[in-house]
Amino acid sequence: MKIYFSLLLSASSMMGYAQQHAFFDYKIEASALAGKGKFAPLWFSANRFGVYGNDKKQALLRAGVNYRQELKHNWRVGAGLELVGGKNLVSDFWVHQAYVDIAWRKLNLSIGSKERFGFPLEKNSSLSSGWLVEGNNARPVPQMRLETVGFWSVPGMNDWLAMKGHIAFGEFVDGRWQKDFVSSGNRYVNRTLYQSKSLMFRLGNQRVFPLDFEFGILMAGQFGGRQYIKNEDGTVSMTIDMPKGLKSYWKAFFPQSGDSENPIKGEQANIEGNVLGSWNFALNSQLGDWKLRMTYEHYFEDHSQMFWQYGRWKDGQLGLEIGLPKNRWVSNVVWEVMSTKDMSGPFEFYDSATGECLFSGGDSYFNHYIYQAWQNYGMGMGYPLIPGPIYNADGSITFKSNRVSSHHIGIDGNPSDEWSWRVLASFVRHWGTYGVPLDKQRKQFSGMAEVKYLPNWAKGWSVSATAGLDRGNYLGNQTGVMVSLCKTGGFNF
Repeated sequence: MKIYFSLLLSASSMMGYAQQHAFFDYKIEASALAGKGKFAPLWFSANRFGVYGNDKKQALLRAGVNYRQELKHNWRVGAGLELVGGKNLVSDFWVHQAYVDIAWRKLNLSIGSKERFGFPLEKNSSLSSGWLVEGNNARPVPQMRLETVGFWSVPGMNDWLAMKGHIAFGEFVDGRWQKDFVSSGNRYVNRTLYQSKSLMFRLGNQRVFPLDFEFGILMAGQFGGRQYIKNEDGTVSMTIDMPKGLKSYWKAFFPQSGDSENPIKGEQANIEGNVLGSWNFALNSQLGDWKLRMTYEHYFEDHSQMFWQYGRWKDGQLGLEIGLPKNRWVSNVVWEVMSTKDMSGPFEFYDSATGECLFSGGDSYFNHYIYQAWQNYGMGMGYPLIPGPIYNADGSITFKSNRVSSHHIGIDGNPSDEWSWRVLASFVRHWGTYGVPLDKQRKQFSGMAEVKYLPNWAKGWSVSATAGLDRGNYLGNQTGVMVSLCKTGGFNF
C-alpha cells in the first residue's frame, strides 16, 4: 500500500497543487454459501467480478481501502487496494484490486487492477444479465487505461452532442491457473496481452427535450502470449509463440493481419490475435419521475457481423430498463432478451483457386484457436448466461455452448432506508457450438432472491441473505443459500 501513497504524494508534488479535499474509506466483508447440486447456483457466481467460484460450498473474506484526493485546478488522484481469500474459491488468496488513478476534469488515467463500472453501454449492473463483450463477470485484468469520466459535452454544441471513450492495454495473469486447470491433451496460453477501446456519442439535451440517443462501438481482444499443450506426463510443450513487440500493439489497436513475423497462416490470412466487439445503442427518456432506457448490443467477431456484410444482424441483446417513481415496493425493472444462434451461419466457403473467403460463417463466439477462450480465471469476460470454462469437466478452456437464446428479468425495491431487495430470473436455451452441437436442445433456469438490511442503529454495517436456484439439463439442478456481513466506513481530511 505504501507504494500507492508514494505515487499519490509524488503526483501532488509534481503538479505543485495544494491539497483541497481528501477521502479515505474502507470495506470488510465476510460471506459463506452452501447448497445442493454439482455447482453453486449460477447467480451466486455470475456478475461478481470473479470473486466467487462455482463450488457449492464457499467461504470468503475480502478487505479493501480506497483513497481519493481533490487538488486545485480540477486535478484528482486516487488509489485502492483490496485483498480476497477463502475456502473453495478459484484461488485461495489474491490481490483483487490494486490501482492508482490520476484525473483532470473529464480525463482519467487508471493504472492497475480495478473493478470498473460504467462500461461504454451503461446498464443497471445489479439487475442486468450482463454485457456481451466485457462486464463485471470475470476478475479485473491489470491494465493501463485512459478514459473519459462519463460523457464529455462537445464545446459549442450547447450539450446537444457529447462523447466518451477509452483506450486500454494490459495483460491477463491467469496463466498459472490455466496450466493447473487443463487436463492432458488440452491447450492453454500464458502471458496473453489485452486491449480494449470504445467510442460512444450521445445526441440530445434532456433539459430541453426529454429524449436522447446513444450510439458507438466497443472493441477488445487478446494478442501476444504463448500457447502450450499439456502432455500425458504432466509436462508442457510450447506450440505457438505470438509476436509481442511494438508492431503487435499497433496491430491490436488498428486490427490488421499478421506478416512474416507471425508464421501462423491463419494469422496472416485474418486479423492478428483475437478481436471481438459490439455496436451499442441506447434510447433514454425521463418523463416526470419515470425513467426509461432501451438498449441494444450487437455482438461481432469479424467483418461479416461488424459491417452487415450479409444484410443481417441477428445476434445481440435487447434490453429495457424502467425506473419507477419513488414507492415502497418496486424501484427498478430490467428485461432483456439475447440471441447468439446465427454467427453468420454454420459454414465458411473459400475459392478453391485463390483461397479467398467467399462466405465467413461459423464464428464460434468467445472461442479462439490460439487463445482458447475470451475468459479470465475460468469466467467469461462478457455474458454470464453462457457459462465459462470453469464449468468444464474435461479440463478444456473453451465455451461448450455459445449458441444460445435467453430471457432475463431483474427487479429491485427499497421498502425503507434500512431494507432493500432484488430478484433475478433467467431462462436459457442451449444448442452447443456449430462444430460440436449438443445432442439435443437443452434448457436452463437460474434464479436468485436477495434481501439486505442496513440498520440505522449500527452505522456502516449491513447483512444480506440470498437464496439461489438452478433447474435444467445444461448445468443441472442446484439450490443454495448465501449470507454476507459487511462493514464500511471512512472519513474526510
